[in-house]
Parts: sequence; structure tokens; C-alpha cells
Amino acid sequence: MPLRHSGLQKEVLALYRRALRMVRTKPPSTRDKFHLFVRYSFKTQATAVSPRSVSTVEHLIRRGQKQLETYENPAVKDCWVSQEMRGWEAQERGDIRH
Repeated sequence: MPLRHSGLQKEVLALYRRALRMVRTKPPSTRDKFHLFVRYSFKTQATAVSPRSVSTVEHLIRRGQKQLETYENPAVKDCWVSQEMRGWEAQERGDIRH
């Protein structure tokens, strides 16, 4: 039997897909940075918030939608990626040994 998602889970997944589609609209030279930014943002928020905290998740969805609207603007060509994000990415890929 397939796993059923709640309405809130569906909203988060839709926002994530929308963010990934936004990345494809950016210049090829900056897509990696946008992709890292999206992955890092979703992953860190997902691990920082309890799935049972519905109001917090709803707030993060609204905040994410507003932020995504800004990044979807064609005038936005690049984003800033911190050293923390780069370190997280390296750890996710297994480049850093514990």
C-alpha cells in the first residue's frame, strides 16, 4: 500500500518541486549554487522543526513561498552560499570523514 501524505506534507513537497523548477530557470553558471541553497534550506528546516508542530510548518511554508517568489524573479541571477552550506554539501556527499 502506497504511503499517503498529509495536506501539509503535500504543500511542502509542492514547494520543494517549485524551488527545483526555479533553479532550472537560472543561468547555468549559478544553478549549482541555487540547487545547494534549496537543498540546504529544506534539509536544515526539516531537521530543526518537529513535524507535529503544524503552525511552525505552516509559517515556514508561507515564508518559503515569499522567498521563492523573490528568487523566481528573472532579474535574480545569483545567490549567496555560505561556507556552512558548502561544508554541509561536502558532508552529504561524503567528502568529509568523521
